[in-house]
Amino acid sequence: MLASKFYLSTLKEAPSEAELISHKLMIRAGFIKRLGSGLYSWMPLGLKVLRKIEAIIRNEMNQAGAVELLMPAIQPAELWEETDRWELFGPQMLKIKDRHDRNFCFGPTHEEVITDIARKEINSYKQLPINFYQIQMKFRDEIRPRFGVMRAREFLMKDAYSFHASKISLQETYERMYQTYTNIFNRIGLKFRAVKADTGAIGGDGSHEFHVLADSGEDAIAYSSESDYAANIELAEAILNNDKRSDAQESMVKFNTPKQTTCDDVASLIGASVQRTVKTIALINHVHDKYEFFLVLLRGDHELNEVKLSKVKGFENFRFATDEEIKEHLKCPPGFIGPVGVKPSIKIMADKSVGILSDFICGANESKFHLRGVNFVRDLPEPYFYGDFRKVVEGDISPDNQGTLKICRGIEVGHIFQLGNKYSKAMKAEYLDEHGQTQILEMGCYGIGVSRIVAAAIEQSHDDRGMIFPVNIAPFEVVIVPIGYDKSDEVKASTHKIYDALYEMGADVFLDDRGERPGIMFAEMELIGIPYRIVIGDRNLKEGKVEFQGRLDQESKLIDINQIVKEIKSLLSL
Repeated sequence: MLASKFYLSTLKEAPSEAELISHKLMIRAGFIKRLGSGLYSWMPLGLKVLRKIEAIIRNEMNQAGAVELLMPAIQPAELWEETDRWELFGPQMLKIKDRHDRNFCFGPTHEEVITDIARKEINSYKQLPINFYQIQMKFRDEIRPRFGVMRAREFLMKDAYSFHASKISLQETYERMYQTYTNIFNRIGLKFRAVKADTGAIGGDGSHEFHVLADSGEDAIAYSSESDYAANIELAEAILNNDKRSDAQESMVKFNTPKQTTCDDVASLIGASVQRTVKTIALINHVHDKYEFFLVLLRGDHELNEVKLSKVKGFENFRFATDEEIKEHLKCPPGFIGPVGVKPSIKIMADKSVGILSDFICGANESKFHLRGVNFVRDLPEPYFYGDFRKVVEGDISPDNQGTLKICRGIEVGHIFQLGNKYSKAMKAEYLDEHGQTQILEMGCYGIGVSRIVAAAIEQSHDDRGMIFPVNIAPFEVVIVPIGYDKSDEVKASTHKIYDALYEMGADVFLDDRGERPGIMFAEMELIGIPYRIVIGDRNLKEGKVEFQGRLDQESKLIDINQIVKEIKSLLSL
């Protein structure tokens, strides 16, 4: 591709609203142009990257036996009402009406649509298993779109849905998709981790997220120092070093804490370890149209894991209590509440790490006072329920008992689910088994954020000069920068000879024939993130050389002009 026949639109500075480095660089490089809040036009350079990612995904999905289709972006409300998600999905769903006043939505996901297809098309076990996929724009009305295409309202996604006659068949496809996703992200050239994850609003039995590792990632990932174990921090199990509680050695004593309202401050006041403190969190549970006040106890150095708590049966719908609600039930301001002496009607739940504490420190349920030397049984009843309610921390024992946990940041770019029969049962998607009996289909769901991958790749690899793309998804693989292109016949002739040879062997090559100053051309090509650069100028040509530099190389090197094509061919494995 010749620069004079292409469209480049770079900027020296990013707009002030751009926060993440990927957003800034994509705007500066002319990959995207903002149309409205969370809405972006993909310009030629950005679209090339997007299409390369699509091609890798499509190739691997086809090899895995998935079949591509394309479903409507606009979906009728009736389908969503069958699964009770028309209201449940919330304000993220953009709802619209047609001229006949019928309700539709711009699809945020396609479980209902594909299940409707399956119940109409799949009749017999002989048609199973089948795995359909599409690559299509989705829309979710984010309350605060930000970070460019990382958190846009409209985004490109690959979603696949599999249908099965048994859970065993579902598991087999799930494992195939896990390997397919691994292949996809390896081919793209990303550093990533597959982690056990929560199924969230999609539902189902089991799931894994695929995260591109980047310091700017929104998600925290816990992984083992010694094994392949990895999980979203919301799902990672916290393991106890031991499960035995020591005998009480102290008497319970109330002491004054005039300004100390946090566990750290209270521990510091009396010279104790914060690990001996217990924080009491007041919550409100919504059960059968009633609101129930309850407490959760955590060790002072731990944080509540809301996802884990929401998985306790009967406590799926909780929220944090207000200051007024705390005062109403405990007659005490926040910062001094504790589990001792509360009314028997108030349920107390505790993290397992609290259950092994003795002589611990907690709030006294009295303004400006705390208690020390507190022990279960003697000073207060055992909690209503013990469970794993905390976020893991670095240094915890790995749940597979191999090594300890480390924490890193990740950007979620893929998610696979074992949906089971959540949607097929609600929508009566059935088939006849080998005995002629009607059975409900088992389903799997497998998504990849295609447009998000572009931003994630930039977040993972960039420098102060611009993007550093993996070669398989770079807008171009090689750029030729001729110095004096319009002034030297020899430079022009050598440039086109190399360009033609690279083009004919299948390289995605870009020739900057605009006649700009070298500094401008170098800066723009580095900003764009093209992996390999060839510089051709009169001075080196006199010695039969051209200058070559990889985007990650600190220095350029001179290569014989007759060897440069062979060098590029080797680097690109053509």
